[in-house]
Amino acid sequence: MEDVAAALEQARLTGMGMAVWAKVVPDQLAVAGHVGSRTFAELNANANRLARLLRAAGIGPDDGVAMLVSNRAEFCDVNFACTRIGVRLTPINWHLVGEEVAYVVDDCEAKALIADVRFAAAAQEAVNPNLRVKLAVGGAIDGFDDYDAALAAHAASDIDDPAIGNHMLYTSGTTGRPKGVFRSRQPAVNPLTAVMQATAAFRPGEDLALCTGPGYHAAPLALNILFPLASGVGVVLMDRWDAEQTLRLVEQHKITHTHLVPTMFHRLLQLPDEVRRRYDASSLRWLLHGAAPCPPELKRGVIDWLGPVLYEYYAATEGGGVFSTSDDWLKKPGTVGRAVEGVVMEIHDENHRPLPANQVGTVYFQAPETGRFEYFKAAEKTASAYHQDFYTMGDHGYVDEDGYLFLTGRSAEQIISGGVNIYPAEIDAVLVNHPAVYDVATIGVPNQEWGEEVKAVVQLREGHKASPDMAETLIAHCGEHLARYKVPRSVDFVADLPRMASGKVQRGVIRKPYWEGQKTAI
Repeated sequence: MEDVAAALEQARLTGMGMAVWAKVVPDQLAVAGHVGSRTFAELNANANRLARLLRAAGIGPDDGVAMLVSNRAEFCDVNFACTRIGVRLTPINWHLVGEEVAYVVDDCEAKALIADVRFAAAAQEAVNPNLRVKLAVGGAIDGFDDYDAALAAHAASDIDDPAIGNHMLYTSGTTGRPKGVFRSRQPAVNPLTAVMQATAAFRPGEDLALCTGPGYHAAPLALNILFPLASGVGVVLMDRWDAEQTLRLVEQHKITHTHLVPTMFHRLLQLPDEVRRRYDASSLRWLLHGAAPCPPELKRGVIDWLGPVLYEYYAATEGGGVFSTSDDWLKKPGTVGRAVEGVVMEIHDENHRPLPANQVGTVYFQAPETGRFEYFKAAEKTASAYHQDFYTMGDHGYVDEDGYLFLTGRSAEQIISGGVNIYPAEIDAVLVNHPAVYDVATIGVPNQEWGEEVKAVVQLREGHKASPDMAETLIAHCGEHLARYKVPRSVDFVADLPRMASGKVQRGVIRKPYWEGQKTAI
């Protein structure tokens, strides 16, 4: 494997790491999905064919390519084609409507658009005169060339003169239009990736990973798809996440690695005991999570069930570098971990002054010397994320005396009542522990005297009914576990809570009706 490691190190400089695995484990499963599969040799061959097609259209280094493709084998073809010809690839959120897709295709300056037939209407609305290549995956789209037929016209051998490309993903756009997170150069070393690589301990040709989320999102793309494939480990793609189907796939494929979000943990633990016992999940040895705060009792339940195979990270499209093992968390329940070696993290007050241990402020990271992110064509937004050499994703939290980070919420989510800061994640963690609560989002709503007051928006479990008595029960439950000023003044009940694909509750969407007509900004 030493020869393979040396070959990979060299090949990755030009985006050709997949070509190495195509030689080492050519017939090993690389991608399996609801439609189509690829061995490593087939994946590499298709990447070469698509790379040649794009080059023939005059598309190369620093050009933009967009794709609107579901979790299927072609999604992986496109990724590995673009990373070897120097282009900037933007996977697009396929939940967006046509107008929104058109905005991203135009804003990322795409010269090619690869689209899934499932999203044909949105793809057609996104067509603009700058597109030199339009390919339809999985069926016909008017005005697009057939993907398979177009690739068949090109050679499968490794391309000459490869050049490493990168990804430009778009923010979720909770305020205004989404913006591309762009790096003109990648960081020389990614400390968080190094730690993940060590703990994952991938065994090429033996292990299999499960992709539980949409590939267009940063975490599933990086951690469920690119990370294992770049390590010679195949990936099983889920078309749509389902708790029992996850366990079924783990048993069927003997899945060893996956990435989940706390909402998924919640759904898995709510399966009846007989359903969970029905499936053998003992093959799992690296279960990674992040993207949203995880209530302590929820995480403890997963560790009690599956063992100390749970790892947590804190990062975003922009960057970051905090990591914890199950053992770390059991010593410090509620933490998201410590900054990994090579990452500098600080908690700042509103005047950008570093705060001491155990004081809540905004979480900042020191930007790397090379590979600093910027928001594409949005200098003002870029500037607002940085303060000198530090940047923030807008999260609030504190670091304890041992260097462990605890998140308390986002600045946009923070409730300020009577001048006191209240953090919704803390209240959510208490409420989700009540046996009647299926899911919850705590928000701030208008209060003439205090500015804001705390409201819990709750989705109940089956068998429990919304009523004034239930609301009082939940408020009393909070009163047993929280300081009085944190206890919700009221509870509203909903059939479901809106979430982003990453699993994060869309608190802005939930808050909006309560603030309409108010002077206070959302």
